[in-house]
Amino acid sequence: MGFKEQQDFSKFGKHFQEKLVQIMFEDRPFCDQLAEVLDISFFELKYLQVFTGKLLNYKAKYDKHPSMEGMATILRSELSSENEIVAKQTRDYFVRIKTSAYIEDEEYIKETSLDFCKKQKLKEALIKSANLLQKASFDQISDLINTALKLGSDNNYGYDFKLDFEERFLLKTRSPVTTGWPQIDKIVKGGLGSGELGVVIAPTGAGKSMALVHLGSMALTRGLQVVHYTLELGDTVVASRYDSCVTGYHLKDLFHVKDEIYEKIKNISGNLLVKEYPTKSVSVNSLRTHLQKLKSSNVPIDMIIVDYADLLKPKTTYKEKRLELETIYEELRGLAQEFKCPIWTASQTNRSGLNAEVITMESISEAFNKCFVADFIFTISRTIEDKNANTARMFVAKNRNGVDGLIFPMFMDTSNVKLEVLEPTGESIEDINISAAKKQEESLKEKYKKFKEKKNGISK
Repeated sequence: MGFKEQQDFSKFGKHFQEKLVQIMFEDRPFCDQLAEVLDISFFELKYLQVFTGKLLNYKAKYDKHPSMEGMATILRSELSSENEIVAKQTRDYFVRIKTSAYIEDEEYIKETSLDFCKKQKLKEALIKSANLLQKASFDQISDLINTALKLGSDNNYGYDFKLDFEERFLLKTRSPVTTGWPQIDKIVKGGLGSGELGVVIAPTGAGKSMALVHLGSMALTRGLQVVHYTLELGDTVVASRYDSCVTGYHLKDLFHVKDEIYEKIKNISGNLLVKEYPTKSVSVNSLRTHLQKLKSSNVPIDMIIVDYADLLKPKTTYKEKRLELETIYEELRGLAQEFKCPIWTASQTNRSGLNAEVITMESISEAFNKCFVADFIFTISRTIEDKNANTARMFVAKNRNGVDGLIFPMFMDTSNVKLEVLEPTGESIEDINISAAKKQEESLKEKYKKFKEKKNGISK
């Protein structure tokens, strides 16, 4: 009796079924795997049956997965035989999944639907086997059962160069978030993309945290949800810097213009969550747990900022600090891929970067290798003269999506968190090193001159 009982996805609910069909459309290998054991009648909603039927028919006819444009054409031209209401529901559903965000419980939906469908196939095989007991040989029944057990097994051999052709041309795969600097957006193809890791490198006091606030503010003012983790500064200190960056008011004046600030930020469509942790008290796994709680509460996550990665606790303790740091950066990039959003963090240079005209990769403290996993790295260098003149230099050390090795002059006023990247002057590292060497030579000559004057009793 149990074998013959009607089974479908109704017990899992509408949300489950809609997300399952979306995953089938977006994930070609999974669709191939599930199709081996799926019966379209398992979907209780007619428009999901229609959509899935069109998807599987296309795959059977053309031996490839339909593109977004191809599916749109199918739904425009091949629904005339369907009920008008069902046709509209099918098209409306397609519009929803085109703009749908990250599916939080994707793995659960995949695992549950596969388990359900495979069990149905096994039940069918067992019923057929029972009917064959008197007629067929043991080998025939064994083959029937074994075939049912093999259906729906993992057949994802990887990204297929031909079958997954369309996926290479989907712009949504990066969904870049602007840096707020047109010159940088231009070379990095619009900003840091979904699943990518960006690193700001600077010596202590040069503006790492300010740069991260600037990047977060650019996302915030464009309607995105920013989660900012701080392991050095207080949460209200960080939030005040956002106040200053977004409104333009100087940090020292914030208490005097409280009402004006609120009037400016209350209508911003984006939002900011600042989470403070003590230094070296949490690991990347702790951040993951917090982010998962946000997701389960339906809080969107569009950008993550970690200020800064070197202050996170390693999951595993190594004798060499560089190995710990490498692991932390690898885990951070994995976190960006898991939550499908960009992550910005920062790293501190060693002493050689303190008064450097341009900070290159060699000035990164402890772990040169930690930068290998990052997608975009820029350094900020500020000499004493730069700090007095509100200037700085940015060096693009690594750019996975474009050119690197470029130097950009900057305007940098930390009193109101204003950072601007200016047009490049054409300077190379060699030019700057020569200039720095000349300055050092002139300084030494001047010191020697004063030393001689003092020795000869000449006072100036």
